[in-house]
Parts: sequence; C-alpha cells; structure tokens
Amino acid sequence: MSGLLKTAVIASLMAITLSGCVIEPARPHRPPPRVEMVPVMPAPGYHWVAGQYRWAHNEWVWVPGHWKGY
Repeated sequence: MSGLLKTAVIASLMAITLSGCVIEPARPHRPPPRVEMVPVMPAPGYHWVAGQYRWAHNEWVWVPGHWKGY
C-alpha cells in the first residue's frame, strides 16, 4: 500500500470511531435544596420523600416532596 492510501485508511477509521463519541456540555451546579413545609402525615405507615432538583430540558427543575405509603 502506498503511504497516501495508508494515511487515508487510518484517517477514515479514526473518523468512524470518533463519530460515535457524544460530548455533553457541562451542567451548571445543582442549586441548593428548597425549604419545604412537610404537611401532616396522611395515614400511619407513610414516610416523607424530600423534594429534589432533577435535570430536565437543559435546566434544573424542582420536584416537590411527597408522602409515600408502603
């Protein structure tokens, strides 16, 4: 193989390999948690799941806390 052909093959293989790489932009830091007023327990056997931020649509979205039964 000639030098030019080898270079073209190597460049093509590298392009194919790197085309599968996905680079996600850096997210901003998660905001501090909000202060929540915990409502009265609806019934015995429930536990409080605290609210939290989740990443959605390129921004941090607050998901409020809720009571969860067993």
